Amino acid sequence: MPLTLWRDISPIDQPLRRPTSKSPHVLIVGGGVTGLISSWVLLDRGYRVTIVSSAWASDEQRLTSQIAGALWEFPPAVCGQHTDKISLAHSKHWSMTSYHIWDGIASIPSLSEASGVRMMPSDFFFPEPVESDKAQVSKMTEIMASGVKGFYRGIDIVDDRGVDPSYGAVDAYELMAPVIDTDKAMGWLMELVEGKGANLVTETIEDDLVEIEDSLRARFGADVIVNCTGLQAQVLAGDVSVYPIRGGLIRVINDGSDFPKVDAALTITADAAHSANEIIFLVPRNDNILLIGGITEPHEWNLDLTLDTPIIRRMRERCEKFLPGLENARVDPDYPFAQGLRPFRGQNVRVERELRRTGSRIVHSYGHGGAGWSLSFGCAQDVAMLVDEALEGVPARPMSETVFERKSAGFQRAQGGR
Repeated sequence: MPLTLWRDISPIDQPLRRPTSKSPHVLIVGGGVTGLISSWVLLDRGYRVTIVSSAWASDEQRLTSQIAGALWEFPPAVCGQHTDKISLAHSKHWSMTSYHIWDGIASIPSLSEASGVRMMPSDFFFPEPVESDKAQVSKMTEIMASGVKGFYRGIDIVDDRGVDPSYGAVDAYELMAPVIDTDKAMGWLMELVEGKGANLVTETIEDDLVEIEDSLRARFGADVIVNCTGLQAQVLAGDVSVYPIRGGLIRVINDGSDFPKVDAALTITADAAHSANEIIFLVPRNDNILLIGGITEPHEWNLDLTLDTPIIRRMRERCEKFLPGLENARVDPDYPFAQGLRPFRGQNVRVERELRRTGSRIVHSYGHGGAGWSLSFGCAQDVAMLVDEALEGVPARPMSETVFERKSAGFQRAQGGR
C-alpha cells in the first residue's frame, strides 16, 4: 500500500507515533532530500533518528538537492540516462507515491507557502508524433493511467505557451505536476525533522560503511544505518559504478516585464529528442524566477561552468529559439547560475540492503540522478520497509528479486491531501 499523507506521515512538527527509550535508533548518513525525507518517514513510524552529514542546506554553500531543477517527472526523467529495467520499474512506483504526497502538501495553502511546493502545468513537447516512438507511447499511456491530474494532449499547447512553431514541436501533452522551490523546501524539511525529534550531527564519514558498520553503530548507539550519500556512495557503499552527470541552470527574472511571464514548465526530454544535447528545460522556480536548462555531462566532476562556457551559451540559445522573448531575459543578479553533479550509478537508483556482509544492518538509498525530489517519498517508504526487515532478521534480497512484486501490483493510487 503506498505511503499516504496524514495516515502514514504528517507535515507537522511532532511524530505521528512517539518513540520511547526502547524504540530502535536509525543512523542516517546524508543530509540531502533523500536523507531528510527518509528521516521524516522513519520518525513518523516511531523510530529515533540521528542524521549525520558533512554539510547542510544553506544559501552560502548549496547542496545538490538545492541546485536541482525539482520538477516532478514520471521516469525516465528529462535528462534521460535511466536505462536499467529493474530500477525503472521501481522508479515508476516511487514517483507516483511522491506525486500524491507533494500534491497533498501543495493543496493546503499554508503548507504550500511554507514548503515551497506548488502544483503547476507541466508541458512536454515532441519533435515527432508520439505514436512514431513506441517508448513514448508506452510512457504516455502509463502516465494517463497513473492518476496524475490534468492530463491533456493537443498541438494547441504549442500556441498557448508561445512556443516558436518553426522550432519543430509537432506534438505535446500537459499534466499538473509538483514544482519545488528547493531552497525553501530544504529549510522546511530540516525544521520538520528536527521538530519531530531528529538529532543532526555535522561530521564527514570517509570509509566504506560495511567496514566500519560495527564501530559506527556502537558510537551512535544505532540499530540500523541508512546510506543516503549520493555521489559519496562510490566510497561509502563501495560502488564503483557511481558517477556524476554535471548540470547547469541559468536563473532569470520571470516577472513579465522582459518577456511574457512563464507560468508552466516547458520541456523537451532527452528521450523524446533522442539526444541529450537537445534538452529544453524551462521551469518557474518561484513567483519571480525561471530556470533555463538543461545539459548532461557524464563523468564531469569539476564545477567550473560559467554563463560564458560554450555548452551553457548553446543551452541558452536553444531555449531562446524555442520560446521567443526569452532572449530579453535578465539573469537574477543575486544568484544568476546554478551548477551541480547529479548522482547516477550504472544500474540507476539503488534502494536495497547491504549484500556484501551477511547479517548487515545497512540500508542503501542512492543513485537517484536528477530525480531525487521526484522519487523521494516512494524511496523513503521502501527504506522504512528495509529497516523493518533488517531489525526482524529477514535475509537481505537484491532489488532484482522484488521488481516482480512491483509489476504484479500495478499502479496503486495513493490519496494525498486532507
